[in-house]
Amino acid sequence: MAAKREPGKVERIASDLRDKIARGVLAPGSRLPGVPQLQREHGIAYQTARDVYSLLESEGLLFSRQGKGTYVSLVLGKIVSERNRRYLPSLREAGGAVGAFEAEMRAMGYDPRPVVLTIAKDVPPKKVAESFGMHHRAKTLKRERIMPVGLPGNDGTEEVIQVATSWFPPEVAEACPVLAESNTGTGGSKSRLAEAGFRQVRLREEIEVRTPTEAEAKALGIPAEQAVMEITHKGLTADDRVVEIGIHVLPRSKWRLAYEWVIDTPDTP
Repeated sequence: MAAKREPGKVERIASDLRDKIARGVLAPGSRLPGVPQLQREHGIAYQTARDVYSLLESEGLLFSRQGKGTYVSLVLGKIVSERNRRYLPSLREAGGAVGAFEAEMRAMGYDPRPVVLTIAKDVPPKKVAESFGMHHRAKTLKRERIMPVGLPGNDGTEEVIQVATSWFPPEVAEACPVLAESNTGTGGSKSRLAEAGFRQVRLREEIEVRTPTEAEAKALGIPAEQAVMEITHKGLTADDRVVEIGIHVLPRSKWRLAYEWVIDTPDTP
């Protein structure tokens, strides 16, 4: 009988770290040794040490912050996002939440941290301009967000689990100036748009899996080769007008998207 092949160094070291994370020896938010220290501890090549962390990052067990180090993920196990419920007014406004993301994270036991927000007028991507019926070089309002969470009672470590950019047609942005403010208030942009006469009654989401841009990978603390899900989210009014488009980028290793809808109703006697 042929001898059983011993796992490679990367898998052996990664397996040991997985076990420590599973047993709580390495708790969520724990900082791990730097790559040079891991190299010295195990007598391995520098690239091998990097590969250990890259493997565990691709599995969603670790995340990195440039210039700060590598940490055990705060999200062990995927976030299940109920896409056809999260935007209901009663949910996105729960507890004074500023929109669906904050409400969803609180409901799951995470502590939403202050968003890194950039508000500007810019040329939107082609698919956004076409949906709005804009000239391809025209500018409109965008809200670009880097969205971290932490754990309750832990004011230190936080992990970015989504980056998102929302776009609004020029005439909608002009009629709803609060969209250009840093805090859009309880319920977020959807609630402010409803108050301004642009109530969204239907949503459409298109999902694709792709590699992240360099900026997205850096913000999310993931390897450049790790796949992300891009959700193109459109909000439509009763007259089928698209008044908001969000492009949400989520690490594939962190999220699972759930959808449920009725396709038939029981016969009534």
